[in-house]
Amino acid sequence: MTDCTVHIVDDDSSLCRAMSRLLRAYEYGVETYAHPAQFINRVLPPVPACVLLDLRLSKVDGLDVQEIISRNADGPPIVFMSGHADVESSLRALKGGAVDFLLKPFDDHQLLASVQTALSLSEQAKRKRDSIRRDHMAFASLTLRERQVCLRIVQGLLNKQVGYELGTTEKTVKAQRAHVMQKLGADSLPDVVRLVDRLRSAGFLQSELLAVPRS
Repeated sequence: MTDCTVHIVDDDSSLCRAMSRLLRAYEYGVETYAHPAQFINRVLPPVPACVLLDLRLSKVDGLDVQEIISRNADGPPIVFMSGHADVESSLRALKGGAVDFLLKPFDDHQLLASVQTALSLSEQAKRKRDSIRRDHMAFASLTLRERQVCLRIVQGLLNKQVGYELGTTEKTVKAQRAHVMQKLGADSLPDVVRLVDRLRSAGFLQSELLAVPRS
């Protein structure tokens, strides 16, 4: 997988070097951090990424670092590493959303398999975010009245009913509906319904648009 980055958070410099050499040999981008604050304060580029996180960092609990990273909905998937894992820590890490838990010493195949899984999840999440962003930009290109028409036809109202609610003519609504379809790049009403559902699920739509008084 190209154009992706593996972030290694581990204070074991020799292990970081070994993992970096291996991952770069497979053409992964690699960044290393001796302290988690260096990673947490980093603004990550918008590319697929994952984190190889040591469970027991000096003076820091890796599970606490996981909690901080997970506060960001767009935070990269985490693969934990530890030479002192116990069942409780492993379960907490996995319940917290970790992709895998590698016990040191692990072999190259285990590391590469976990990284590939984590980066695939990151790529899927990125595609979903990009798709929602495109949907949002398309919806934002609508005028206020076009948005009102859009949300009402999604509810199943006919052009005549929409015109009555908004205090305009059926002919005008029909023209506005055509503009909505064009701007959203929709070929059919079901396409519009799916787009609106995606935006609503992502929290981008304002319910007050449905309650505009008649003009």
